[in-house]
Amino acid sequence: MAIHIGGYTPETGGSGSGITVAEQGPDGALTVVGTIPAAGPSFLAGHPKLSLLYAVSEVEAGTVTLFAGGRFTVSRPTGGASPCHLAVDPAGEWLAVANYADGVVSLHRLDDEGRFDGPSLAFAGDGSGPDLDRQLGPHAHQAVFGPDGVLHVTDLGADEIRRYRVRDRIDVLPPVRLTPGSGPRHLACSGTAWYVAGELDGQVRAYDLDWRETGAAAASAVAGVRNYPSHLELHNGLLYVANRGPNTITVLDPATLTSLAEVPTGGDWPRHFGFVGKYLYVANQGSGQVTVFALRDGIPEPTGDELKVGSPTCVIADPDPDPYPGSDPLA
Repeated sequence: MAIHIGGYTPETGGSGSGITVAEQGPDGALTVVGTIPAAGPSFLAGHPKLSLLYAVSEVEAGTVTLFAGGRFTVSRPTGGASPCHLAVDPAGEWLAVANYADGVVSLHRLDDEGRFDGPSLAFAGDGSGPDLDRQLGPHAHQAVFGPDGVLHVTDLGADEIRRYRVRDRIDVLPPVRLTPGSGPRHLACSGTAWYVAGELDGQVRAYDLDWRETGAAAASAVAGVRNYPSHLELHNGLLYVANRGPNTITVLDPATLTSLAEVPTGGDWPRHFGFVGKYLYVANQGSGQVTVFALRDGIPEPTGDELKVGSPTCVIADPDPDPYPGSDPLA
């Protein structure tokens, strides 16, 4: 199984060299098999049906790039500044980009072969929050297509979830207002509940599908350390949260938000993590490595393996195998 690792390069203040391609061994260890040149590919997304990879370039004049067969194919502006996240809808018809610096959300239609089709659509945000250092204006941070097909975008700067119904036309829905000063960063949906990690208040909150809050809990139990949660994700019935500052992964019971375990990541500033089979891979941005964990009844246990990567910020499994063997789907 191939794994792609995105990160910051010198153009974006990091030390990475582009997109690192690694191969997963039977014991979960990673071996570098190649590098795809790219400027600041801080987040990656695969196409749900085709063997294609998309990456944002987190520069001021943001771009999103399509890669096929490990090579650059086409790039276009994201319509905003410093894009930090992107997602493709389950049908493979739309790609959404969250631009952090100016809060713009852009939508890009995809054709049947995963190529950009027509002009992009840009939606500006507004609003602010009580944190005068981080919330003077909108900061779109993550784009997630919910089970209802609605695009949900966390806005860290405005303390809200922005929503868009994405069909043949785009309908802007009323935003969901969240706790002032929470700074929503990443979210996940179980199908019956939403979970949101607050980067600024260090809390994980649960909501029903109508966005009524049902519970809240501290993302980390490490005392005396300021926590800036980064990524959270549901996996096999458990909720996992990465904690920057404490440098841990917390495992929560999603029904009660009770902590089941909190495990050191073996590095500094865990920006993102990904599951591949029975292993968990954590991108420690500050210390420049991806650490490997085996899952034992859902609890991460360090294997002792790590892969040195400059400024890693995203770990995803390889897109689906090439549906066009022996040919170039984009020729």
